[in-house]
Amino acid sequence: MVSERRIGAPDAKNRTVLLDAAEQLMLEEGYTAVTSRRVARAAGLKSQLVHYYFGTMDELFLALFERRAEEGLKSQRELLDSERPLRALWEFSTDGTGAAFTTELTALANHRPAIRAEVLRYAEKFRAMQVESVTEILRRYRISPQACPPAVLVVLMAAIGRVLGLEDNLGLSLGHDDAIGWLTTFIDEVEGDGRAAGKTRRATRKVALI
Repeated sequence: MVSERRIGAPDAKNRTVLLDAAEQLMLEEGYTAVTSRRVARAAGLKSQLVHYYFGTMDELFLALFERRAEEGLKSQRELLDSERPLRALWEFSTDGTGAAFTTELTALANHRPAIRAEVLRYAEKFRAMQVESVTEILRRYRISPQACPPAVLVVLMAAIGRVLGLEDNLGLSLGHDDAIGWLTTFIDEVEGDGRAAGKTRRATRKVALI
């Protein structure tokens, strides 16, 4: 169970340095490498400071995840307000920038109930925001929810993006071009194929996936 106490100012410089070090360790060696001693060593600080700022390692992992998730929610809002929101959402779903972080967090969440609950809470916030925005976007484009259910489109883009990432890591690509071509053609038919695509592509680079 995660402790309710948190010692040390949340905005303290050392706290940020520790989170940065923990994230780097996770990305390079996996979540099992993230111990208080290794985090402190990577941050150039004493190991006692890890527990001074976070109390438990679960609290550190939660702080690490919440930092990424809040950045992701902010960036997703910007993407969904862009000139081509469906294209932006698709590129958000297939952007590999945060794939390693997502993979490690998912593995960690499978073993830590408190972290799994928080990952689920944020995932639901992401999904609800996407469905709400896509519902309005399709209404604006005069596409009926019966012809293209917003929730189905959101899940489809997320699912294809996740599968492509997993299979790419295995070296499997059969059918990928067909899936990408089909979905991007649909999006271009709905939104057009204008110059705004470059703007949304640049914006997606800011997003950290969860």
